[in-house]
Amino acid sequence: MSVRLVVTISANPGRGAELAAVFRARCAEVMKEPGCLQFEVFQSQLDPDKLVLLELWSDADALAEHAKVNTTRPPLPPGLRADGGQREDYEYNRTR
Repeated sequence: MSVRLVVTISANPGRGAELAAVFRARCAEVMKEPGCLQFEVFQSQLDPDKLVLLELWSDADALAEHAKVNTTRPPLPPGLRADGGQREDYEYNRTR
């Protein structure tokens, strides 16, 4: 069963565009991972320091492997991301 992640990310004030650019580069890398069907970042038009990352993985095993790969990636540049954030995991069942 596919797994959908919706991750809300807050940038430090005034740093949303920079954080979005860093995530766009990371998205290109992650899309090459086995089982990754979607990995895209969106920047809010109302609050440019708020980003949403949409992920779609073919199954829980692919997501677990992605988590392992993430431990080997360099950290984000300091000062871009605010503390906190929120991740929601969904079982992906197309309704239309």
